[in-house]
Amino acid sequence: MATKISSKLHSIAEVQAAIAAGESLFLAGSRAALSQLPRGNWVGGTISYFMAEEGGQMAEDRIFVTAIPAFALSAEVAEYGPENLQQLYNDAPENGFTFLAVPAFTEVVKTFAQEAPNYDGFLFRPVVGWVSGVRLDRIGIDTPGVFNGKTGAVLEDKAVALHVALPANKIAELEIVNTFEPGTGDLIHFEKAGFHVTDCLIAGQPVNLADYILEKGLSTEIPLVGDYSGSSINVSFQKVDLEQHTVDLFAPVFPGVDYRFAKPVADYEEACALAIQGEDKDSDFACNCLLNYLYGKLEGKKTGHVTGPITFGEIAHQLLNQTMVRLYLHDIG
Repeated sequence: MATKISSKLHSIAEVQAAIAAGESLFLAGSRAALSQLPRGNWVGGTISYFMAEEGGQMAEDRIFVTAIPAFALSAEVAEYGPENLQQLYNDAPENGFTFLAVPAFTEVVKTFAQEAPNYDGFLFRPVVGWVSGVRLDRIGIDTPGVFNGKTGAVLEDKAVALHVALPANKIAELEIVNTFEPGTGDLIHFEKAGFHVTDCLIAGQPVNLADYILEKGLSTEIPLVGDYSGSSINVSFQKVDLEQHTVDLFAPVFPGVDYRFAKPVADYEEACALAIQGEDKDSDFACNCLLNYLYGKLEGKKTGHVTGPITFGEIAHQLLNQTMVRLYLHDIG
């Protein structure tokens, strides 16, 4: 990439200088850090956890930069709420990709998670990004947000996008790195879409999911894995309430999808390294899930040579959990 600022963790001053120089950027950092940036052609979201070159870490005084390459034809900032989110893919360039940052715990992230597969252009226009969050010890105190660098707005109820158009000799490709695979346990189905679950169907019989987890002694650090037309997509657990017999999830389940609990991963760092071995090209963007950071004990550990924000959810076309997402920009021919 022929850009002046590299795609990695930088000081606030370095990012300020890059914006002032007219660079287009996709940024991740604490609210305090991002609030110190000038207006410019950038978008970003709040997060304090990162895959850095020296390993996983929390940092509130640095910002992770993903620089838009110099060969991009344009990079246009846009905002989306639940009322116009269906336009996201139509607004994307015919050849290019879209960076998207969505604040956690909002109607817009729920709308995107449940409705994106039904939108015009889904899968045909690459959308990649993540869900913004807060420091873990500040959940319920601080509010996740996203930043529109063009206007200076800090948004807590909308998503921000950077639509990047590419020349005809370039193409964008998304990759999902999932260290989990379906286990051999019971096949689980759900009768309606949603983040909040009571009953499910096991062997065609209604079973309360919270009671099932307790009875089987299942770890909720292990996600459900759904078979989405041959692709394994994780659905992670937010909370199991044994008194109310309810389960809250970080991503929605859908009817008509086969789900199973994933096989446990004994050593996440090793599993991640194996999943990304043999790469002959660094990705142009990557993010990893905060649950992987916590359950995999990734503080201070390297995820291969991959760097990027550690997030409250990953986006590769749609909302994902407990995965690593990567974007590659390839030459055609």
